[in-house]
Amino acid sequence: MAKQGQRKIFVIDTSVLLHDHNAILNFEEHDIAIPITVLEELDTFKVGNDTKNFEARECIRIIDRLASDVSLQEWIPIDNEASGRFKIILNDVSEGVTNAERVFDKKSNDHKILNAAIELQQTEKKAKVILVSKDINLRLKAKALKLPAEDYKTGKVTDKRHLYTGKTLIEDIDGEDIRKLYTAGQSRKISLLGENRTNNHFYILKNCQSSALAFFNEDRKIIERVDKVYAYGIKPKNAEQAFAMHAILNPDIKLLTITGVAGTGKTLLALAGSLEQKSRYDKIILARPIVALSNRDLGFLPGDAEEKVNPYMQPLWDNLNFIKSQFGENEKKHKIIEELRQAGKIEICPLAYIRGRSLTNSIFIVDEAQNLTPHEVKTIITRAGENTKVILTGDIRQIDTPYLDEQSNGLSYVIDRLKGRDLFCHVTLDKGERSELANLANEFL
Repeated sequence: MAKQGQRKIFVIDTSVLLHDHNAILNFEEHDIAIPITVLEELDTFKVGNDTKNFEARECIRIIDRLASDVSLQEWIPIDNEASGRFKIILNDVSEGVTNAERVFDKKSNDHKILNAAIELQQTEKKAKVILVSKDINLRLKAKALKLPAEDYKTGKVTDKRHLYTGKTLIEDIDGEDIRKLYTAGQSRKISLLGENRTNNHFYILKNCQSSALAFFNEDRKIIERVDKVYAYGIKPKNAEQAFAMHAILNPDIKLLTITGVAGTGKTLLALAGSLEQKSRYDKIILARPIVALSNRDLGFLPGDAEEKVNPYMQPLWDNLNFIKSQFGENEKKHKIIEELRQAGKIEICPLAYIRGRSLTNSIFIVDEAQNLTPHEVKTIITRAGENTKVILTGDIRQIDTPYLDEQSNGLSYVIDRLKGRDLFCHVTLDKGERSELANLANEFL
């Protein structure tokens, strides 16, 4: 623990700067040190069109602006409201000081970064030196060498156990109030929801004999009944799916997040609801981040660019084909889907292809959004132009990128920051509807 008033120096790892290029500016009054090895790694990432390449370039520009005409090996002020300073540190270790490369018997960039931090710890004895990294294993190695280490906390959800679900169960509702909600379709008796009611929030109102599903909007001060409505042959199978479909079809909701484990119907509902609104929007765009598994990069897959990404886009085509299968080949809705595909009004693409585009008159569905950083999600949402709806779907417990977790991914970040805001709505799907076998695996494996 740092003593009260003790100076802190945070040593920043490459993973942090690729996660958030503004990280240097987010440590308030504390000093920042970057190992020179991190500059080398940023240099290797600066070329390309992926998000990490963009982050590397932006970070290099920030460092260049801070450096101006002074030496980066001297403490220089950070030019924001904070009073912290910044410098580049070398990897050399003095005689008699713990050498990470010898301890772990391996030369690597991670060990060079550890050495830089350990040497700084020796030269800045009056300060507390803390390594900040998104790499869990690097943090463990640092602690094994008696070097304090912690995760980068900016943009991190503070309590994943109480992440906003978008729905509330209220029991002991008077039966007459439920009956009126059914007959009128809405109610202005907002006292039913209690004092802690939430904007753009769903409610299950029930007593021992009856129940009703409802949606509340603070501006309109109306409790609206929610029904299980069909959308392109797909009907919600439970209350949460009914909530999700209601939000998808609600033109006042411009940003919707849907979370749930595999098989809860997140992407299927989003696509079916989007098709139901084809006359309201010019295009339906489905995208997902490409996360290569088992360290198998796209460059090793055969074929041209389109053939390389097709395996990653297949789950989206599977959902579209399932919706088509609800109708016979000669039925109108089956033909409409084919016509939309051929006319380019249904577009499925990797998320990397969206950068730089302005999306207008579109529904934009982003699948597997839990694999995005907070900055990536912000970039996506800011692509939205006039009459555009953005739907983010994902499972925050199934993250495939090494430096994200349930608290730091972009999907959790959006839910935590925007809950209760106008234009935004969230639904958590709890019950799997894919099959009994899928439910068994989700619950017990």
